[in-house]
Amino acid sequence: MKPIIITGGPGAGKTTLLNALGEQGYATFAEGSRTLIEQQSQLDNGILPWTNLPAFAQLCLDLMAKQKNEALNHPVAFVDRAIADIIGYLKVAGCEVPSEFATQSAGYHPKVFFCCPEEPIYVQDEVRPHSFEEALEIHRILAETYTELGYQVVDVPWASVTERVTFVAKQLALSGETVN
Repeated sequence: MKPIIITGGPGAGKTTLLNALGEQGYATFAEGSRTLIEQQSQLDNGILPWTNLPAFAQLCLDLMAKQKNEALNHPVAFVDRAIADIIGYLKVAGCEVPSEFATQSAGYHPKVFFCCPEEPIYVQDEVRPHSFEEALEIHRILAETYTELGYQVVDVPWASVTERVTFVAKQLALSGETVN
């Protein structure tokens, strides 16, 4: 099965959902952009999205392309954000989107699971500097971007983590036989 994307605006519980899917035995791949921000912040001349978004987008593309290829080695694998997210973030910032990003955004499962930001759990930090209103706008643009790229956006209902895992599994018709 092609890699399955869990995405949406910041502060939506994506990582919590991804971790719960991992606990069920599915292969999971962490959000690459957050990892890159943490790594690049430690460097004197680190490339960060708020100082050089196009260069940061290229770092994300490289990392997410590797994750996509690694995910293909598993019967079922979930990724926290994917290449189309980079396109969405470039659009939010009004940056040019190189055609390579659209080309590389192909190859994922046709259903993309969207988690909407929820104010009760939303937290701003050094890696998530957006206000809650900005998070909602990012969510909208990401959904628009995935739709434009031909993916089916599936809204994950706000519920307990267990209910969200069950929802995703039912949408994909997953059974225990497909775990690692």
